[in-house]
Amino acid sequence: MSNQTDILQFDSPDLVRKLCGANHANLALIEDAFDVYVEAPGSAIHINGDGPSRARATELVREIYSRLERGWPCGASDIRALIRAIGDGKVKAAKADAIIPFPRRAPIVPKTPRQEGFIQALQENTINFGVGPAGTGKTFLATAYGASLLARGEVARFIACRPAVDAGERLGFLPGDFNEKVDPYMQPIWDALNFVLGREDVERRRASGEIEVVPVAFMRGRTLSDAFVVIDEAQNATIPQMKMILTRLGERAKYAVTGDPGQSDLPRGVDSGLAHALGILQGIKGIKTTTFLASDVVRHPLVGKIVNAYEKDAKRD
Repeated sequence: MSNQTDILQFDSPDLVRKLCGANHANLALIEDAFDVYVEAPGSAIHINGDGPSRARATELVREIYSRLERGWPCGASDIRALIRAIGDGKVKAAKADAIIPFPRRAPIVPKTPRQEGFIQALQENTINFGVGPAGTGKTFLATAYGASLLARGEVARFIACRPAVDAGERLGFLPGDFNEKVDPYMQPIWDALNFVLGREDVERRRASGEIEVVPVAFMRGRTLSDAFVVIDEAQNATIPQMKMILTRLGERAKYAVTGDPGQSDLPRGVDSGLAHALGILQGIKGIKTTTFLASDVVRHPLVGKIVNAYEKDAKRD
């Protein structure tokens, strides 16, 4: 089959430059994925290759440009995710409502169909479970969604908690004040908040009490109203802890419960509150579960392969 060249003409040379990436790094990803040759003179993209390869590369380029037109970020990780989607035959135009908007920064855009479904579930339900392997974006998306609600004034507080399994009652033996003892366990939450809101805004909101990140044990006796609550690493919560925190739900509150039921660090013989909750709460209106797979891993491409390898090894045991 002879190679031919398709020419895609766009309106904005600036967006085409963004599409190409620094030193045309994004075009290199497209070339490697589809065995095509891509050039970008002015406001056009030229794609040379066989018919099927050109068609897949063209589909990808048009989708990237469409996202950039909307002001959505589309970096290397986004492009790799779109390449995987095209390979699976699942690529589709991104939905305008399946994003996490912010007042003064680009929105957070899902990288996989399950991430898109999780964002929509967060919009539509009161309690959402996001479960699956590490690297699928569960904690980041839940935190980003709650931070977006806070930044837009739709909730008064953002609260995140994790079971401090390694410390528990021993937190008092660690050096430093309360925050210095607790923060290392909560670092993924702080990282996500700092990324989407900026460190200065996070510190200001933390000082005012709008943002609170604490161990699960500190939820006892409270009613959580007008708040978005993230319960992270929920597989390490016991059944009584999970019941306790889910029943703290107050008016105008939403929960996102994230974790990997297969990775509990609880002592042998202690049942995971996450696995138990998933088993008894299904079918209740207002509660939704999104299950992520290794194909949803959005870290380094090798992470998904590592997750798959461990899953195959576990099945042999």
